[in-house]
Amino acid sequence: MAGGNERSMKALKEVWKRAENSLCADCGKPDPDWASSTLGVFICLSCSGIHRNIPSISKVKSLKMDYWDDAQVQFLAKHGNAVTKAMYEAHIPIYYYQPTYNDCQVLREQWIRAKYERKEFTEPGKQLPYSDGVKEGILWKRGRDNGQFLPRKFLLSEREGCLKYFTKQDAKEPKINVKIDVINATFQPEKIGNPNGLQITYLKDNKTRNIFVYHESGKEVVDWFNAIRSVQFHYLKVAFPIASDNEIKNRLTRNFLKEGYMEKTGPKQREAFKKRWFTLDHRRLMYFKDPLDAFAKGEVFVGSGENGYSVQKGLPSGTQGNFSWHYGITIVTPDREYLFTCETEADQLEWIRAFTSVINQAMTPQEYAIEAYFKFKS
Repeated sequence: MAGGNERSMKALKEVWKRAENSLCADCGKPDPDWASSTLGVFICLSCSGIHRNIPSISKVKSLKMDYWDDAQVQFLAKHGNAVTKAMYEAHIPIYYYQPTYNDCQVLREQWIRAKYERKEFTEPGKQLPYSDGVKEGILWKRGRDNGQFLPRKFLLSEREGCLKYFTKQDAKEPKINVKIDVINATFQPEKIGNPNGLQITYLKDNKTRNIFVYHESGKEVVDWFNAIRSVQFHYLKVAFPIASDNEIKNRLTRNFLKEGYMEKTGPKQREAFKKRWFTLDHRRLMYFKDPLDAFAKGEVFVGSGENGYSVQKGLPSGTQGNFSWHYGITIVTPDREYLFTCETEADQLEWIRAFTSVINQAMTPQEYAIEAYFKFKS
């Protein structure tokens, strides 16, 4: 605010410290210190960079370092996050994923562009590219065995309640045909090595199958993501007619609780520990030789504390397997103990927090059925 007159500075601070402006209007990050002088919203540094890429819509300035004249301050005072959000977020579909500051760039950018540039949520009943109940197009899919990304035709159908993909454009039969209620989708730009990378997972014979895709267009891949959520939402509305919209919304796509490398040993706990990539998807702890493997080498069910599951820091005394990492974790189940090691103490504590959050939750009837399957399989 260097160079600003005292009156403008005081007025700007008054608007800035309103409760409605204490979080970024776009991602919810606390203490935003940038604002759009054309939209009237208070935003964080990261979102200001996205706004800067749509200069025809938004002009951004620092609240700390830039000069704000009286007219600009009055505009901010008249608008602010509450007024502007009421206008641009008036009719967001219940299934639409609203990203936070923890989400990747493509999700946040397309959310901001959807609001201010395309004005997708300003009118009731507006036809949106992810709300038709059907979506067809090309996504670049990673080959299960060769690792190459090749264009594949995908078809999502609400009427059929499934997602299909075809190896050839003119193929009559799909390579896969997956029921929509067993699908999850989560953005994985770093893992896939593409800023628009999307991981689609589904259950096949009660095992998790991974598909890795991307599209050159950030808008297109986010449209696919929200189309999956839209079809899931309407499918579940029929399947669970007495459930509230919010209950169903909470059953749509979910981010993994934690991913990363750990070492593990076998059931006899005398074998050498081997480095594996782990994914904690709620109660399923899966481990892979490579993060981009289609199938897990194994899965561990993580139940609730009241059913005999717990997580402990460290390894049991006398653990015989050789390990190179020294920050141990023990998962106790009713049947056996699982031993892991982490490279750093920070990793160890993050994994323990993630496991604890799952173990502290009561199990649903569906999860008891999954637990029974794991016990039968073992």
